[in-house]
Amino acid sequence: MASAPPVWAPAVADAAPRDLCTDCGVSRMDDARRCGRACQFIKPDYAALETRVHGRARDPERTDERFFGPFRRMLRASLVRPIDGAQWTGIATRLAERLLETGAVDAVLAMAPDPDDRWRPMPVLVTKAEGMASCRGMRMGYAPLLALLEPARARGYRRLAIIGIPCQVYALRALETELGFERLYVIGTPCSDNTTTERFHDFLALLSDAPETIVYLEFRADYHVELRFADGRVKEIPFLQLPISQLPPDFFPLTCRTCVDYTNVLADITVGYMAGQGEQWLIVRNARGEELLDLLGDEVRTQAPGSAGKRQGAVKGFMANVERAAGGLPLRRMPNWVRPIVGWMMPRFGPRGLEFARTRVEMKAVETVLHLRREVPRRLRHMVPPHVWALVEPYGLRPHADELPRGERRLDES
Repeated sequence: MASAPPVWAPAVADAAPRDLCTDCGVSRMDDARRCGRACQFIKPDYAALETRVHGRARDPERTDERFFGPFRRMLRASLVRPIDGAQWTGIATRLAERLLETGAVDAVLAMAPDPDDRWRPMPVLVTKAEGMASCRGMRMGYAPLLALLEPARARGYRRLAIIGIPCQVYALRALETELGFERLYVIGTPCSDNTTTERFHDFLALLSDAPETIVYLEFRADYHVELRFADGRVKEIPFLQLPISQLPPDFFPLTCRTCVDYTNVLADITVGYMAGQGEQWLIVRNARGEELLDLLGDEVRTQAPGSAGKRQGAVKGFMANVERAAGGLPLRRMPNWVRPIVGWMMPRFGPRGLEFARTRVEMKAVETVLHLRREVPRRLRHMVPPHVWALVEPYGLRPHADELPRGERRLDES
């Protein structure tokens, strides 16, 4: 096997032009036509891939699988010794380090910051555990992670780990068999509305007079955004105080407004925060996910996730605003004097823990249907899987006859 530095960022081909594309990297591979077989925005088949990856599709008798996909168990978790510079405590980073330390993989595909912009993601192959230090933290923007699969194979790497977001992981799983790797470990992170790195800088400029000094940003489950600055300052902004109404309508592309896989259901283990209540949230999905978690041993502290509050009111309010936005109307703005009151109430009485995660999944499902109906209605038939229609049905959203695959019945006709 050819030697490589601890962190290697090989050059990749230009992206092929695509509609509804997040540049997962498939269009940059030697056969760009693979996009037709791999893209979650063309004709996804979650039930088939869940069955192949996890041994079964989601079980309707396990209520939370309707929201989060197949899983063996869910946990609140944190590293006993948090990794300095990590987004949370560093569980995803540490999993990858352990895979490299134990020789379970030849390399890890992950994101590092671009040398010229800490926020711009740069796909890299990491071959030594110490190289994972350069991949800590959050990036914002598109990055062709899967384009590195071919350089990895050319170097003789046959056992890989991949840390990816849902659109990357869906494409990876769709192509997994034909790629011919000996072993793959997939560490997934949940993903909410991505945007370009340039647009993200515009957003930072709305949050601070010195956006170039912001070194950390996180949307927390306590309804606050946390900012950290180069001089050590920390700033917390309630969600309700965010300047969302000042963003252009296309700030979040249609792909991200119509993504149906918020929790990365095809990963072996999902490492996120939504149900963590201040810690990380782990969804262990299959035997390989259990193997990954076992690598941490007593380095990780775990407990059962909690759940509190009710989501229906929050989802209905979100749906009303999305309907206005999708129809070209301005968002309803809460009076300024009310915002501090509601901001105080939300972390105390709003959805928390697993209920917060269910809320976000239902919001994303509602958003998907409404924006597709408005912008590309012909795509609904293929892009919206049955489990998403089941999530939005309690809110009065039911598929029209021409919004279902041919031969499939509406939920209320079955």
